[in-house]
Amino acid sequence: MNELSEPRNLHQAPLAMPPIAHARFSIGDVVRHRLFDFRGVIFDVDPVFANSDEWYEAIPAEVRPRKDQPFYHLLAENAEASYIAYVSQQNLMVDESDEPVEHPAITGLFDVDAEGRYQLRREHRH
Repeated sequence: MNELSEPRNLHQAPLAMPPIAHARFSIGDVVRHRLFDFRGVIFDVDPVFANSDEWYEAIPAEVRPRKDQPFYHLLAENAEASYIAYVSQQNLMVDESDEPVEHPAITGLFDVDAEGRYQLRREHRH
């Protein structure tokens, strides 16, 4: 028998799901990294770590975040460059500068409302 045709025990206990941390930030929020000098706009959220093991292992052990927390995709910038960043929740804080983010991909993903908040464009919403 293959795994598709094996009988299933209907009285089997459901698999326990690991606890999921609640995301503190939302798509469109402007955030700043706690340790490194960059900021950006969140354009996607993973409820837990969803990048490669190579990427994770490249982070120095003394600052490596836990995997069991939300991770955020940012349109990020610093004084030298614009780029995409993937950052754990523990390493982010609200950016209170009220300065616009100048990342070149902003206009393709977001509209900016009258208060300067970033709203995901309709064609990018799920």
